[in-house]
Amino acid sequence: MNPSHTSSGQGLASKIKDRLIQQALERRAKAIDETETLRTENLQKHGPAKEGLHEAWTRFDQHPGYQRFKLLHDGARKIGVENPFFQIQDGVSGPTVGVGGRECINFSGYNYLGLCGHPEVNKAAVEAIADFGTSVSASRIVSGERRLHRELERALAGIYSADDCVAMVSGHATAVTSVGYLFGPRDLIVHDALIHNCALEGARLSGAKRFSFPHNDWQALDAILSRCRHEHERVCIIIEGLYSMDGDFPDLPKFIEVKQRHRAFLMVDEAHSLGVLGAAGLGIHEHFGIDPSEVDIWMGTLSKTLAGCGGYIAGEQALIDNLRHAAPGFVYSVGMPPPVAAASLAALRVMLREPERVAKLHKAGSLFLSKARALGIDTGPSAGYSIIPAIIGSSLRAARLSHAMRLHGINVQPILYPAVSEKAARLRFFVSSGHTPEQIDTAINALSLEWGRN
Repeated sequence: MNPSHTSSGQGLASKIKDRLIQQALERRAKAIDETETLRTENLQKHGPAKEGLHEAWTRFDQHPGYQRFKLLHDGARKIGVENPFFQIQDGVSGPTVGVGGRECINFSGYNYLGLCGHPEVNKAAVEAIADFGTSVSASRIVSGERRLHRELERALAGIYSADDCVAMVSGHATAVTSVGYLFGPRDLIVHDALIHNCALEGARLSGAKRFSFPHNDWQALDAILSRCRHEHERVCIIIEGLYSMDGDFPDLPKFIEVKQRHRAFLMVDEAHSLGVLGAAGLGIHEHFGIDPSEVDIWMGTLSKTLAGCGGYIAGEQALIDNLRHAAPGFVYSVGMPPPVAAASLAALRVMLREPERVAKLHKAGSLFLSKARALGIDTGPSAGYSIIPAIIGSSLRAARLSHAMRLHGINVQPILYPAVSEKAARLRFFVSSGHTPEQIDTAINALSLEWGRN
């Protein structure tokens, strides 16, 4: 028998097996969702079951979220793929990182401009520990206010030519508490269909009416507001500066036109666009050359470009004063740790001083995108700045491909259902200013090789 035929047959059999496992998992996932929906509908319609509590309501192992996790975990085990998550990594998350005792080319971190681990940033954090310790030991409104907090906030406000800024200890919680506090049941929140979970949770918390519009479709947004703006008091439109799954961005001037036409607030989440878009990394307003005051709420995080942890809101003074004195996630939370505030402030200063880092990032991202597309990799709508997906369409295949890439010495994480739809399961590559053309070539060649095998 021809060995190539044997190999080809084995590969086909493996793919058929994977497909059968995938179909079985999809059926089980659908059954879990249908069961949970039915229970919810019955509870709403009839109240608690007459026979007493359902067994599933008293056990965490029957929670639908855990059941979905077990499905994916069991499916990966059946095809011989280890859990791709919670892998212990050593050292700074830069162009390379240690994974399992091996140095890998790293495409799984947000260190876009290489500022995490930068000597100036490290030094600022160490000095802050010496001056203030590791915690401010109180909420800022009580006794946790430190000069580093205000210095960081003034610097961030300067990025947007804003009156002021407030920084909080969690990026996710920044959006949740801000949106949840500012809007209420008589209001309307309209968001991009691919908006981050933090905005969704904030919208749910607010109790406002909520609609989504197709991704980046400002015309659909305009139609929604034309139909129902008059039914609500405050209206907030929420979009992102750079979308974390697809690496594309909205036509911001068009969204500003829509918000002005309907007298709505516009909130832009710059978690992934600060440090990435614009020649100096100032974000999407610099990319389009618009006055940042045209956007009402600028939100961002410190954990990507700015080498820290936490989030911020920048805007007019009334907005910031309101959040600073009443947003629960700020008022009732401890102040940002001094070394974190100092590190992010130092990172911001380096970014502004060295725009060549942004230019290197743009060059590396463009190179990665062009090479991937030349090999027929589905990169979706990515603009090639820092986030480039390789869309596969199967969670199990994405997990297997991530494992195969690690064997080549390349660290790239899969994005699986339900973080994305099953048909959008992918590997997600984060490119940084420190990635070399040789590292990009190595990754693309390995991806091309394993794409056909897995």
